Amino acid sequence: MSAVATAAGQELLATKDLSAYYGEREAVGNVSLSFPRKAVTAVIGPSGCGKTTLLRCLNRIHEVAFEARVKGRVLLDGEDIYGGDVDPMAIRRRIGMVFQRPNPFPTLSILDNALACAGKGLNRRQKMECAERALHAAALWDEVKDKLRTSPLRLSGGQQQRLCIARAVAAEPEVLLMDEPTASLDPIATAVIEELMARLTDEFTIVAVTHNMQQAARVSDYSAFMLADEHGVGRLIEVDETGKLFTKPSDPRTEDYITGRFG
Repeated sequence: MSAVATAAGQELLATKDLSAYYGEREAVGNVSLSFPRKAVTAVIGPSGCGKTTLLRCLNRIHEVAFEARVKGRVLLDGEDIYGGDVDPMAIRRRIGMVFQRPNPFPTLSILDNALACAGKGLNRRQKMECAERALHAAALWDEVKDKLRTSPLRLSGGQQQRLCIARAVAAEPEVLLMDEPTASLDPIATAVIEELMARLTDEFTIVAVTHNMQQAARVSDYSAFMLADEHGVGRLIEVDETGKLFTKPSDPRTEDYITGRFG
């Protein structure tokens, strides 16, 4: 499974024999996977194969769930984020996350939403610069610059999702995790987010879960296919450059999924 890192150069993020549990139930089993720097890696597979659980393990959000735990390692720049002396909140600032449904903070303004995850101790000028930079990065500044003090609930669904991306970007993370970021959006808003993802790889490493095979083919540089085994444990079947995985997969189960024979 190290072919991805070898092909693209040094990886920024990687899992080593990672397993995730809810109580005694194993949801993800022994996944070793590398995520190259400044590229989009799509995690694909049918519902229930552990894609979102894997994603949540990458920035220690998984452990917040009831009786959730992990085995194995997640390495960020070679350091295990589950090490005993590692602050989970510091990891979540370095590895931001955008969820399936837009979740702006409803009681905060657009401006304050954009700054919600920004660094502390900024003066007013620095805050405005940070917000503008984040909103530009999320391709939203021109649409909201004249209504920064208004409620984010007045924005469309697509705009709200881009605001959530801006909120994550303002923390200046190294990695952005995206859990089906366009699942609740219309085709036009989806296209905007997909274009944005391509631009964001100039600065960030992106890991995106998607059910949409066409989207994975359009936006990702690499794809990882997961499938649940007979016990319901999510397993990594194969990972490769997206173009190769979609045209010449090495595992027949991957081909069956991509061609729509199941899933």
